[in-house]
Amino acid sequence: MNLEMQQFKAEFFKALAHPLRIKILELLGEGEKNVNELQNLVGSEGSAVSQQLMILRAKNIVTGTKDGNRVIYSLRDPMIIELLSVTRQIFNNHLVDTITILDKLNDENDDSEQL
Repeated sequence: MNLEMQQFKAEFFKALAHPLRIKILELLGEGEKNVNELQNLVGSEGSAVSQQLMILRAKNIVTGTKDGNRVIYSLRDPMIIELLSVTRQIFNNHLVDTITILDKLNDENDDSEQL
């Protein structure tokens, strides 16, 4: 079971490993959208958006529902938004650490220049 869970996690994170896919997920976190809406919001060609949606659908991260001649996309699990939020917090923590290191380096440089 543990190996199966690790494999699921690896495949899941691989599916998220593209900036356009992350942007699409963030937009779908705001509500359902079709390809044209997503295309306009991300400023990308429809083929690129469609290709990324196909990957997300194949991994069961988003779902598509036919509405006439359109497909309306939504998140399969709203916890994706929580995951992206946690990722943003981790990013911010890294920034804080980097800023702290840079501040220390600047202080050391200022001290050595005063000698």
